[in-house]
Amino acid sequence: MKLFTRPGTCSLATDIALREAGIPFELVKVSRHTGKTSEGVDYTEINSKGYVPALRLDDGSILTEGPAIVQYLADQKPASGLAPAVGTIDRYRLQEWLTFIGTELHKSFSPLFNKASSDDTKNVAKANITKRLAYLNDQLANRQYLMGEKFTVADAVRAPVPVV
Repeated sequence: MKLFTRPGTCSLATDIALREAGIPFELVKVSRHTGKTSEGVDYTEINSKGYVPALRLDDGSILTEGPAIVQYLADQKPASGLAPAVGTIDRYRLQEWLTFIGTELHKSFSPLFNKASSDDTKNVAKANITKRLAYLNDQLANRQYLMGEKFTVADAVRAPVPVV
């Protein structure tokens, strides 16, 4: 497998999941400035969306979107415990966390990195981030990991998020 990544992005979660699952992979960096991989390939030829992560599977197919990738990886090594069993309520709780982190938390930071965002827009984003981080902190107040006492891919996905 090849993981296409960019330092300082949420693709770190996929890197963590691969390592935790013990799955061998090659790391390929994508330049923010040139849009090319460390192999010199235009990244949009790999992932037309243009953002990371993307995972090239051993059969050559490409899987994108962090939550889908980390669940796929966990399912490749079920004994790792990185995801609860398919069909269990805990599996849906995992999906609940992955969705919250990706759509409510990570995406809330977008206006802060957009030069076109007004100060008002940035202030609204900061207020939303503060609320969402408070919720995350409350959930972690009496447990080490999002799903309880065991590290899962949800924890890998939240790893890039600063917890205040």
